Amino acid sequence: MGKKPDNVADTPGILPYGSNIGAPAITPTDINSWKDLRIGSANKYFETRYDEIKQEYIKLMQEYEWNKLVYNAKYSFQPVVGNTYYLYQHDRGHLWLSLVEPNRWEQIFIGAFKLTSNDKWERVEWDTIK
Repeated sequence: MGKKPDNVADTPGILPYGSNIGAPAITPTDINSWKDLRIGSANKYFETRYDEIKQEYIKLMQEYEWNKLVYNAKYSFQPVVGNTYYLYQHDRGHLWLSLVEPNRWEQIFIGAFKLTSNDKWERVEWDTIK
């Protein structure tokens, strides 16, 4: 058998592309625009999710700092879960937790806190308690 030309295949029927000159041209699909859309969409998702996590972290750190402040304050009673207590600052700088509401005396009021069932102090707005 002699040498075949380059444009002739032994089994042209099973090739995934045209094997003769009259076959349609094979051009690669341009997927750059598709990629650009998907990249933009994915980046937007990650940016949004990052911002959500960042806000969650900031809130968690604020809660941690409030808890640290209340647990380090002086008090001589055992707080009851669900009750609201009031944090004050003494003129010497130390903090103490009290049962007395801020409108009953003239002390430096820091905030109102409620002890939750998971032993976490939750800051509550004084205006909503009145």
